[in-house]
Amino acid sequence: MKPNRALAWRWRRLQAVLQRLRGSLSQRGWRGTLRRIVQEFRPTPSRALPIALLPLDWAFEPFNLPTVAEPEVSVIIPVHGQLRYTLACLRSIAACGAATPFEVIVVDDASPDVSAATLARIAGLRLLTLPRNVGFVGACNAGAGMARGRHLLFLNNDTQVTPGWLDALRACFDDVPDCGIAGACLLDPDGRLQECGALVFADGSAWNCGRFEDPSDPRWLYRRECDYVSGAALMIPASLFHEVGGFDARYAPAYYEDTDLAFAVRATDRRVLVQPASTVVHCEGATAGTDPERGVKRHQVVNRERFAAKWSAALRAQPQPGTPIERALRHAGRRSPALLVIESTLPDATRDSGSVRLIEMLRIAGGLGWSVALLPDDGRPDVALAARLGAVGVEVVTPRSPRDWLREHARNYAAVVLSRYAVASVWLPLVRDLVPGARIIFDTVDLHHLRESRAAAVSGEGGQRAAATRRRELDLIAASDCTLLTSGVELDLMRRELPSARLELLGNIHHVREPRRGFAERRDLLFIGGFAHPPNADAVRWFSEGVLPLLRERLPGVVLHVIGTADAHSRRALTGNGIVMHGRVDDLDPWLDGCRVSIAPLRFGAGVKGKINTAMSRGLPVVATGVAAEAMGLCDGTDVLLADTPGAFADAVVRACTDEALWLRLSRGGLDNVRRHFSPERARAALRRVLGDAPGRAGITMP
Repeated sequence: MKPNRALAWRWRRLQAVLQRLRGSLSQRGWRGTLRRIVQEFRPTPSRALPIALLPLDWAFEPFNLPTVAEPEVSVIIPVHGQLRYTLACLRSIAACGAATPFEVIVVDDASPDVSAATLARIAGLRLLTLPRNVGFVGACNAGAGMARGRHLLFLNNDTQVTPGWLDALRACFDDVPDCGIAGACLLDPDGRLQECGALVFADGSAWNCGRFEDPSDPRWLYRRECDYVSGAALMIPASLFHEVGGFDARYAPAYYEDTDLAFAVRATDRRVLVQPASTVVHCEGATAGTDPERGVKRHQVVNRERFAAKWSAALRAQPQPGTPIERALRHAGRRSPALLVIESTLPDATRDSGSVRLIEMLRIAGGLGWSVALLPDDGRPDVALAARLGAVGVEVVTPRSPRDWLREHARNYAAVVLSRYAVASVWLPLVRDLVPGARIIFDTVDLHHLRESRAAAVSGEGGQRAAATRRRELDLIAASDCTLLTSGVELDLMRRELPSARLELLGNIHHVREPRRGFAERRDLLFIGGFAHPPNADAVRWFSEGVLPLLRERLPGVVLHVIGTADAHSRRALTGNGIVMHGRVDDLDPWLDGCRVSIAPLRFGAGVKGKINTAMSRGLPVVATGVAAEAMGLCDGTDVLLADTPGAFADAVVRACTDEALWLRLSRGGLDNVRRHFSPERARAALRRVLGDAPGRAGITMP
């Protein structure tokens, strides 16, 4: 980058910081601004590696494995002796469980010990005993033949699984429609990476990605495409497994059968993914040994030659041996178009609704075939958040010099999303300069100037700052190739202001879940929202001062539960007198399932309110102000109760809390509203219009 351009970028960034500071001071005061700065830079816990291996010297006692009538996944474990490893593996599966219904099949491949007799004493285990030893390939195929699940999960018996391992693999097939195989991240017992996917070179040789490295390294934290994954923990749809002929018998008894299966799956134009959110500890060599000259391991060299002969045409497109690993990694699988998202900070679904929306957008973009990277403008590396984003296929990049990194990688990206006004104001000229061929998409999240003007009207301040923000925001929209707006009101406003701009409506994104408890099992009120967002702090104060005293006369003992980060001053001022400040929580379900009514008493703001969507997506009725419910397609009395004065708001809350028929109508209406206006399907259609389906990628031809 030329020196004057670099200086201009730094100047814009300083201006943006100063503008944010002025805006915060006007809305929060200097104490609130200082608290907000401290909150933003408070670190979150690092990713904890779940290495707590079960002992092998365990005196056997019968235990139970899950049993279901219709398993979604069949876990298939081939065994030949080594009973103590098999028992530890099964005990880890029993301990971790899964939300996905699954069955466990052990194929005893003519074990020379008492494996069959011992395993027969485990309740819930389906045991297949083979009369003669056929090796890993034959045993896996035999297990697949008796499996009832729609997906097969092949698992080595010298492994131990960790919480979430199965559900994370299964989710790959929902998130990425053309996923053909999903594999786990394998760790050595000492916690180092054994492999996170694998590469194949033109001569048929392979490379385990990340071998012996730190599993918290950002390079290995995200779900991504690769050439193949180890059969030590591999999931595939049962129909696809049978379609490609299962594990090829030419590789019997073992080795290269998983590589061959991956190439066969890729030949059907499906992808092979490695999912680091699924972590499996693999005691490599415990059953097959490590000496390539002896035992089953000796077949590794022979089978590599067989693989290279079978797939000679496909291998010509693979990197040559000796290619630097970083370059080979970019080649792995089939090259997807790349999308870069620049956000102010890493999105955290427990922090704000904008983060929930962005994470769902990134998930959907991956499902449309895009490789997704996210660069946080604050440059803060956060392993825990990066791992959560990685689970949905997002690579987090936090380079020392964002400008230099963008210049180096600019040619990789076909589209760049700039999230929020503050980010776009700094980055848009730079991205236009360094990535001239990319589509630039400005995601407003909400119109900044609209929120500022409404805040000024409530506070009685002048609107000069909002007017200045409006001019800059309109300039950004005009300079972008496409702008995303979250509400129909904002979309109509911008169509009038900038009729030639490309505008798209992409609102909040929520998955619907039927309520778990009925009217009689619930009590109290809920407010969702952090006080770092000034409209939330103002709303709770207005409710506590004007509405709650009226409610306590008519609903004695009613409590308002406030979920979201709040500064110490607000916590002290609001706690008590019927208000409980819970702060940020990892799981909203206890309150969504336990409270009777959610409130949204906002007096100003912009965009679509995630607090309303979140409650309605769980069947929790909402009482809101008109500003809060704006542009959400809501109808008073059908799917929401609307009120704008303290007395009317109190009346609406009392009605929703005491009239069961009304409560049920609002619950059902809210669920229907989310399905109509804020579903992932609706967002997918919008993103497809903006990004398009990923261009076709060169696949593999079946030999």
